[in-house]
Amino acid sequence: MKDDNVRAFLKSFDILTNVEIDDFIELLTYKNLKKSEYFIKEGETCKQVAFVLSGSLRSYYISDKEEEITYCITFPNSLMTAYSSFLTAQPTQENIQAITNTELLIIPKNTFEELAQQSPNWIFFLKTIAEQQYIELEKRIFQLQRSDATKRYAEMLKNQPEYIQKIPLQYLASYLGITQRHLSRIRKEFSF
Repeated sequence: MKDDNVRAFLKSFDILTNVEIDDFIELLTYKNLKKSEYFIKEGETCKQVAFVLSGSLRSYYISDKEEEITYCITFPNSLMTAYSSFLTAQPTQENIQAITNTELLIIPKNTFEELAQQSPNWIFFLKTIAEQQYIELEKRIFQLQRSDATKRYAEMLKNQPEYIQKIPLQYLASYLGITQRHLSRIRKEFSF
């Protein structure tokens, strides 16, 4: 079952062969994060990528005012890493924390690099992932600048209805760029 989620995710890119996907799945290790545990903390160097099987994580940084700013929430069936640190091998400036109990499948960076040496398909896959990360970042910026918080909340509710209620108000408000009070008013609009 768990393998099926990863397999479907990798097949959706239409880049890798079935053998390459099988080989990748064999290299994954299972990891369970309890609610509030960290995948990585600021100052550490990220040396792995995770596929999120279940649960959700938040990526946040500490502002100059010592506030936690949640800028990314990761849901199941997606890859997750401290991307800049992963690419540069420099310490990360972010924290990635489990919002709920979370199941991950982990692959180390050096194993990914070995796969890329074995097949150009992996290089193309990594390039595609990098492009998707850029597009998601651009979409997030446009969303924050063009949409109001109600539209941003509605979009999250549409895409992740089963998880959005599990995200603590302060994290969700921070992610949406609004106060908790404003978020409470928005949520009332969507109550049935």
